[in-house]
Amino acid sequence: MSTTSSQGMESMAPSNPQQFKLSGLQKLGLAVGAFSILLILTGVSGHILLSPNIHFWFILGSASLGVLIYAYAVYSDSDPGIKNNGVWFYQLTNRGAAAWVLGIVLTGFYVLLYWYPETLGLGTGQTGENTGLVAVFDPLSQALKGKPASQWFVYGTLYTLAILIFGGKFLYKYRHNKYQIWRTISVMFFQLAFAFLLPEFLLAMDLPYNDFKNMWPLNYYFFDGWNIKQMMSSGTLGICMLVWGVAMIFIVSPMLTYFYGKRWYCSWVCGCGGLAETAGDPFRHLSDKSIQAWKIERWLVHGVLVFVVVMTLGVLYSFFTNEATNILLSRNFFVIFVSISGTTLLMWMWLDSYRFRELDQKAKWLSTGIGVFLMVVLLVSHFSGFNTLYVADISGPLRKWYGFLIGAAFSGVVGVGFYPLLGNRVWCRFGCPMAAILGIQQKFFSRFRITTNGGQCISCGNCSTYCEMGIDVRAYAQKGQNIVRASCVGCGICAAVCPRGVLKLENGSLDISEKTDQKHIQFVREDEVRVLH
Repeated sequence: MSTTSSQGMESMAPSNPQQFKLSGLQKLGLAVGAFSILLILTGVSGHILLSPNIHFWFILGSASLGVLIYAYAVYSDSDPGIKNNGVWFYQLTNRGAAAWVLGIVLTGFYVLLYWYPETLGLGTGQTGENTGLVAVFDPLSQALKGKPASQWFVYGTLYTLAILIFGGKFLYKYRHNKYQIWRTISVMFFQLAFAFLLPEFLLAMDLPYNDFKNMWPLNYYFFDGWNIKQMMSSGTLGICMLVWGVAMIFIVSPMLTYFYGKRWYCSWVCGCGGLAETAGDPFRHLSDKSIQAWKIERWLVHGVLVFVVVMTLGVLYSFFTNEATNILLSRNFFVIFVSISGTTLLMWMWLDSYRFRELDQKAKWLSTGIGVFLMVVLLVSHFSGFNTLYVADISGPLRKWYGFLIGAAFSGVVGVGFYPLLGNRVWCRFGCPMAAILGIQQKFFSRFRITTNGGQCISCGNCSTYCEMGIDVRAYAQKGQNIVRASCVGCGICAAVCPRGVLKLENGSLDISEKTDQKHIQFVREDEVRVLH
């Protein structure tokens, strides 16, 4: 006799129609959240309730309350530990119809906001005032900087709100894990304070817009002539911005990466990572774990890095060799500095076989070829009297194409719009040049690693399933090998979902780790020999 719900017991059948039934509180949360969407649509149509200010706060309040009510209803009765139950059964999280609709809507919205903002109401009024969706954000923009909202203010506000609102959901879902709590609070703080409020206050004071946590190469226009001139003409604060930006690249970032790995930025500070970890959390399992995806990742992300390096060198060369800039750095200094730096780096990579023994030979030859090509171009252009205007003619269009293809289309449209289809770290994994640089530092210089206890692994696969960067964590755990991967962002979810405590995020000694790996390899080989005989 089968068990039925009328007997007061829950069915255990995989096809149980009651398994994913929404509770009353979940329905309430969805209804309140849907009300915020309705308010946005009325704002787009020009029908503002009461006043624009009240209308905006109603949207913000209903969206936040809806998400928090839904999160409470889903996770309030859950046991300690991270649960991702049923993600492959929901239409939204298994690339079903709902996922495709959401992906198309997000992608389409980003396209309109980036390249056709007038369709959203930017300056389309009779006197050039904002209308539609953009006008909904005018009250907040006026309060922060005394100016009407721009398309980028709308973008920044929505981006920040998504991290804050879904960050609240994330905090409640992962409330039993201190590491997840603190890193989520961190990304919420840095996005709100450093990426949103502080730049708006600087604009209100007619100072250069600056996100102090956003550095080159992610901030690809940092070394553009107009940006350098703007900072240098803004007095002491502008000079401090310039010095801080350079220090972040060559001092702060390498030091923090050495001690903590790339997680200090990608999982604790970066806005792209913050949105991926909060709003993109339901889609982390969709990352491609195949070998082919890993090969594409290596070539694509490092190709973007080469692109931005070449572009930046061209921009700097044109800037420093322009007499009108009045910069102390001469053309001779720039050419000599780049040549010596590039040669030293390449020689170090080839000679230090201990640290770079895992670097693919093709990658070594490719990097060497690119480095030699750049140095030859610089030297020839210098000693032959090559007109610097030609370099400007090349670097200018290169900069524009990079901004369009990488800075906008890849990082914005694809990077966020494809969350429901390709996972939450598409941009971070395949396109972010900042992640590429930090990944190289992490793999070869950092103390950070994920240690494993292979004897406790039961091969459940949770770690690999929920790795948003597509790393087969289980393969490392089964072998007892420490995980030192350039792509790992140190989110810690693999360790959190492990039921046996096999994985730990640590900042250990590189030498100790290498000795441990060698001992493990020796033990494995001895076991294989014993089995064969």
